Amino acid sequence: MDDYPLLNLFLTMLYLFLWVMWFFLLFKVVTDLFRDHTLNGWAKAGWLIFVILLPYLGVLIYLIVRGRSMHERDAKAVKDSEAAFRQYVREAAGTTGGGSGGSDHVNDLAKLAELKDKGALNEDEYERAKAKLLA
Repeated sequence: MDDYPLLNLFLTMLYLFLWVMWFFLLFKVVTDLFRDHTLNGWAKAGWLIFVILLPYLGVLIYLIVRGRSMHERDAKAVKDSEAAFRQYVREAAGTTGGGSGGSDHVNDLAKLAELKDKGALNEDEYERAKAKLLA
């Protein structure tokens, strides 16, 4: 261990961290390229070649040029996923509830949850209203 000073160990760890971080950013950029429907095939191919041939510069320029829209696509994907999950839960709860009565309770519970999420109801009000619906 004497022939490998502490500074060299620190630099090795720093290089490893930067290398892993670059791979993370590269995968993020490539997945964003294929998720984006506003670019045509040639533009996607151009960005991909640029990112592969000039790796660090390509990723950096991609983040500068398309970073804001990249964030918007990520936010939209999360929002769509959450909406699909909520819809699935509503449908699953409605089919196991046994008829339209169960479906009405599910809709009322969903409305209560939305009011709570928006801040119109606090936790106590939400729990009382939920208990009243389920009684």
